[in-house]
Amino acid sequence: MTKTLSVSAIKEGTVIDHIPKGRALKILQILQVSKDQPVTLGTGLKSKSMGYKDLIKIEHCELSPSQLKQISVFAPAATIIKIKGFEVVDKRKATMPEFMNAILLCPNQKCITRHENIPTKFAMMKNLDPPRLRCLYCEKTFSQEEVR
Repeated sequence: MTKTLSVSAIKEGTVIDHIPKGRALKILQILQVSKDQPVTLGTGLKSKSMGYKDLIKIEHCELSPSQLKQISVFAPAATIIKIKGFEVVDKRKATMPEFMNAILLCPNQKCITRHENIPTKFAMMKNLDPPRLRCLYCEKTFSQEEVR
């Protein structure tokens, strides 16, 4: 049995691996990657540990701490890999923060953050499976799919 590489390697950039199947497009959306930036997107790839997974490779990109937090909301088990010269120079697991400030929009149309110039603040409910987010202003709880 021969092994084949499904997704080509990148010389410089970031790889986001172990994304739950179907979440890669959401992550790309929140990262707001430039249209000129080369991106490789793999969806529904076979995975020994997950069954099926998504994968994102972004060339010439280093993610900010804020972007790493956003990824952890939608892919808590993701692996973030930094590539230089086709070699892995850093590899870490996504870590979900206790709070998300001023990054995500509250889905509750009646929340004060939707009508006043107040940055959002969510408490991450990591003990739930899947994790949920609770707005600290309107006190409503939302799934990962509801928040953007």
